[in-house]
Amino acid sequence: MAKDERRNIGGLNVDAVFHQFVETELLPAIGFDPATFWSGVEAIINDLTPVNRELLQVRDDLQAQIDTWHRSRTGSNWEHAEYVKFLTDIGYLKPSDTFPAIETQNVDAEIAEIAGPQLVVPVSNARFAINAANARWGSLYDALYGSDVIAEDEGLERDGAYKPARGAAVIRYATEFLDTALPLDGISHSDVNVYGLDHTDDGCRFVASQASGETRGLKDPGQFIGCTEQNEGCCYLFRNHGLHIEIQIDPNHPIGKEATANVSDVILESAVTTIQDCEDSVTAVDAQDKVGVYRNWLGLMQGNIEATFAKGGKESTRTLARDRIYQAVDGTELALSGRSLLLVRNVGHLMTTDAILHADSEEVFEGILDAIVTTACALTDRKRDGLQPNSSTGSIYIVKPKMHGPYEVEFTDTLFGRVEQLFELEANTIKVGIMDEERRTTVNLPACIAAAKNRVAFINTGFLDRTGDEIHTSMQAGAVLPKEVIKARPWIAAYEDWNVDVGIRCGLPGNAQIGKGMWPKPDEMKQMVDTKQAHPEAGANCAWVPSPTAATLHAMHYHAVDVRKVQAKLAKRKLASLEDILTPPLAGDSTLLPEEVQKELNNNAQGILGYVVRWIDHGVGCSKVPDIDDVGLMEDRATLRISSQHIANWLLHDVTTKEQVLETFKRMAEVVDNQNESDASYVRMSDDFDNSIAFQAACALVFEGCEQPSGYTEPLLHQYRRQKKAELIG
Repeated sequence: MAKDERRNIGGLNVDAVFHQFVETELLPAIGFDPATFWSGVEAIINDLTPVNRELLQVRDDLQAQIDTWHRSRTGSNWEHAEYVKFLTDIGYLKPSDTFPAIETQNVDAEIAEIAGPQLVVPVSNARFAINAANARWGSLYDALYGSDVIAEDEGLERDGAYKPARGAAVIRYATEFLDTALPLDGISHSDVNVYGLDHTDDGCRFVASQASGETRGLKDPGQFIGCTEQNEGCCYLFRNHGLHIEIQIDPNHPIGKEATANVSDVILESAVTTIQDCEDSVTAVDAQDKVGVYRNWLGLMQGNIEATFAKGGKESTRTLARDRIYQAVDGTELALSGRSLLLVRNVGHLMTTDAILHADSEEVFEGILDAIVTTACALTDRKRDGLQPNSSTGSIYIVKPKMHGPYEVEFTDTLFGRVEQLFELEANTIKVGIMDEERRTTVNLPACIAAAKNRVAFINTGFLDRTGDEIHTSMQAGAVLPKEVIKARPWIAAYEDWNVDVGIRCGLPGNAQIGKGMWPKPDEMKQMVDTKQAHPEAGANCAWVPSPTAATLHAMHYHAVDVRKVQAKLAKRKLASLEDILTPPLAGDSTLLPEEVQKELNNNAQGILGYVVRWIDHGVGCSKVPDIDDVGLMEDRATLRISSQHIANWLLHDVTTKEQVLETFKRMAEVVDNQNESDASYVRMSDDFDNSIAFQAACALVFEGCEQPSGYTEPLLHQYRRQKKAELIG
């Protein structure tokens, strides 16, 4: 089949690769009639495309009015009341004193009731997608031993063969955790010689025996919920704050035989939920890329996805974890899912895809197609054998990013309703996650929640993209502060608190997730353990982590903090300040020294180049990119949006010059090239700036930054990635 071959179906012109996926993989998996599918897709596209286009025009019109208003006041003092009135007059801000309660039904306990870590992973990478799905359960011993949470003092280094001294430090740490999460009645877990069960007519209870023979139970006996035999050992299952803990006993295990009470491992329920991402962390620029994304999501829903890879000189195959079976306290079987509850993040309303063309060869809106296809894939969840379903309630969870205000949320609600009609699903089967990452959504969050009150299962704050939109919205108001100073301004704390306050007032506790953003340093786990407890303490019942290891370590925070109690307390506090949120982080009369400007440019340019070169040249949408100090940071399009908009703003307001920025980019390109010198497939940018597509893309993101819709990076990234793919083929 020729790569550029296409199919005409009704009024649609369908890419051949996408058509083959739908006809031979997707529709047979769900038992759906092709003619009904294609006619339904065409009807949705024809009806909703004009609405989508109109919403994007509203974005542009509002931004143009804001830009004009700021330009007309150049040199004037900031008048906050006048600014708020202006935003209200043009319809950008819709003040409301009401907080309508959500009415979402059939939400799984993992979202409605259990507070815990949440992974976000590019679904385009099958291995990563499987690892994330399997991260529902994680070894605390492994997470501690393999991270910097345990100090690498002399004799405790992680390198080389297993070090008993480091292992002993891990066991001590884990034992202290058990004392906090599963306290015994009057003694420490370090005092235990043998764990066991005391059988009664009503079932059994967990007991811990000391060397003296004296036995003690749990301080809260109700925490023990089951057990299972494992080879020559056994496993005891507990629950604390809704999360499960396993204590595994094996006297013949290399660790267990040396540990107190022969505890061979402590297993934590870790990534309770995982967002499989089709958006910011993937590079899907054409129909072929989209098929790869959809195929992996289909495999996750069917339960048959596999990933084969080389590790340690051997070929390994990874599949989805099986369910975990225990004997409950009353003697009945207890089955727990072995996998995270999976949500899927679609793209926003802006981008289009060549998977389908319509109306004189126009690309269809990618977000519309995502809603249809990812929902269709999720229907196989109801048909798979041998695994518990992803959703025990039959719900489908779609996280929707980059929505600007309530009308765009309302459009998503309409779109999901049309998809439900196509597949004859009960109304509101598809639940929505509203990402609070655009300024117009933040300030109108109650109205946004109201617009989808029967679907809302998730809201979250995400500092990264939100800052990019903050800069772009106020682009003409003046120069912004350096990025680290922006983080300390009142608007960011108010934004974070506002999201929680509104979520609580709209009835999300016990019914939906209130989330917090990503930990960006995958190698800095001690720092994460020391600081990220702030997220559950802030009232968030989930927060993003970059790896399964991070999920297991972050799970400890939810054992230390009862989030529902925190939310109940926060419900009584004063609502966060909209005035602070609507105060842009402008530099005002403050001046920066030349060396401060150059340092900021260095950091921004290096980060942009380090991420863009992998996006353009290798098709990697999310990766650990070393910063200018060689600290690995998880980067995706959100961080790119901030850095590119920041330099664009400084260019516009003469904080820097085009010549200085270009010189900085060229100098930082050499830094990035050197950081990637061990990668045999890497093509250096600094050897030929004029012909390096990646370098040209990075520069365009800054020099054309003011003109990009909402400051988004996708249009330019897609343009240059397609150019790179054509170069590789041709």
